[in-house]
Amino acid sequence: MKVGVLTGGGDCPGLNAVIRAVVRKGTQEYGCEFVGFKDGWRGAVEGDTVPLGIPAVRGILPRGGTILGSSRTNPFKEENGVRRIKENLAKYEVEALVAIGGEDTLGVAAKLHGEYGIPCVGVPKTIDNDLSATDYTFGFDTAVGIATEAIDRLHTTAESHMRVLVVEVMGRHAGWIALHSGLAGGANVILIPEQRFDLDQVCAWVTSRFKASYAPIVVVAEGAMPRDGEMVLKDATTDSFGHVRLSGVGEWLAKEIEARTGKEARTTVLGHIQRGGTPSAFDRWLATRFGLHAIDAVHEGDFGKMVALKGTDIVRVPIADATAKLKTVDPALYREVGVFFG
Repeated sequence: MKVGVLTGGGDCPGLNAVIRAVVRKGTQEYGCEFVGFKDGWRGAVEGDTVPLGIPAVRGILPRGGTILGSSRTNPFKEENGVRRIKENLAKYEVEALVAIGGEDTLGVAAKLHGEYGIPCVGVPKTIDNDLSATDYTFGFDTAVGIATEAIDRLHTTAESHMRVLVVEVMGRHAGWIALHSGLAGGANVILIPEQRFDLDQVCAWVTSRFKASYAPIVVVAEGAMPRDGEMVLKDATTDSFGHVRLSGVGEWLAKEIEARTGKEARTTVLGHIQRGGTPSAFDRWLATRFGLHAIDAVHEGDFGKMVALKGTDIVRVPIADATAKLKTVDPALYREVGVFFG
């Protein structure tokens, strides 16, 4: 069997570990051949490929990013996109696809399999940890570790100058990174997209912190919104999946806090630092296991499925179920950490 592999959407640590596991086990145990489609669905639409054999995946386990490249191409927005994918699969004699990605990439895979009969197996990837049907996605642990280290470092400079430091982390619709890194880093305020925040309450927490002779750290997810306002946007243009470019709420929040409390406030936007660099040990472990089980599903012809982590087990779930809704922070969990605010 010849199998195609692609990585779509935003890059994250652990992608190369999946590619390595799929190719190693598929070649050694099942006698598969592999072809990589470059830059996600763009490569599948345009027929842009690279050979994938064991020599190509040696030494890539600790590397961040993806050796195949990635993009936010939506084949359903490309002219004759599905027809061109089918033609390219036939041209390269590809009998199955392993699609590694998040909500958008896997949403395409679910539709291609369900409506057009293209054999696909999905692997969940996103630093946001917002895919349903899996306890964790790889990339998340690394992103949380990077954000936590940044918060740790910012505590000392905030206290040296007795100023507010607002840390903006990624999280369009789900606040998992903000919640985990904020709690682990000892933040005094954590703001997430799932719960609109009261700016007066945020300022009250900041003031309370200064009264205790400590400088506050405010962690805010990029998709967080004030109770009486809208999402702060740098750019209103959208990508092929309809997503606007986020970032800006941290800068806006720092200005509001400074104006309302009279305390100096600065912003640090972690941005793509959270996506880059060496994957954590957990992300390498999880991504590798996902890859091993994904090629098992291909070998068994169990298409239209996504591998997922349930407890400590890797299971298979319908891709359509995994992408039907986002996994967001439960209000009860958010209230649980509220004891540390202020």
